[in-house]
Amino acid sequence: MKRNLWMNLMMAVLVMGLFMTVSCAQKTVVSDATTVEDQAKAEAEAAEKARLEAERIKQQELEEQMAREKAAKIAAAKNRFVNQNIHFDFDSAELSSMAKMLLKEKAEWLAANPMVKVTIEGHCDERGTTDYNLALGERRAQAARNYLADLGVSAGRLSMVSFGEEKPLDPGQTEEAYRKNRRAQFVIK
Repeated sequence: MKRNLWMNLMMAVLVMGLFMTVSCAQKTVVSDATTVEDQAKAEAEAAEKARLEAERIKQQELEEQMAREKAAKIAAAKNRFVNQNIHFDFDSAELSSMAKMLLKEKAEWLAANPMVKVTIEGHCDERGTTDYNLALGERRAQAARNYLADLGVSAGRLSMVSFGEEKPLDPGQTEEAYRKNRRAQFVIK
């Protein structure tokens, strides 16, 4: 009987030790609050990533729009440069104040585009002899070239040619047609 008692006592101690071991072990408790917090944090991170991506896309679109606008401005400036002729009075190679203003704009454009070379074409209306108009066209091109050179454009970038009366803008025989044809025209090489 003593033996039985000792066995029962030993069993009771073992069972109590087992309960103590199990009850003292660290338990990981997953609560709903922790899961909700983690989920809220993950959603906030995802929302921030989406916001940053949207900002990046918006910035990229803005940069592309600015590049398109810049290209359009450059094209418009080039178009203005080529299509704005310098006009002269009848039988004259003198630059008017309007011609000087246009030449200043052209000088600014040339300064912004230092690799560009230009041919200045001198033109006349049909009145006068062919030789006289060729010489007058040359004087008109020379006047424009000299003024651009005075404004700082390298003379090496500017060449000249006179067409006299041979390439009219307006083939009419009115004073308005003659006015259009008395010009210095700029051609980018």
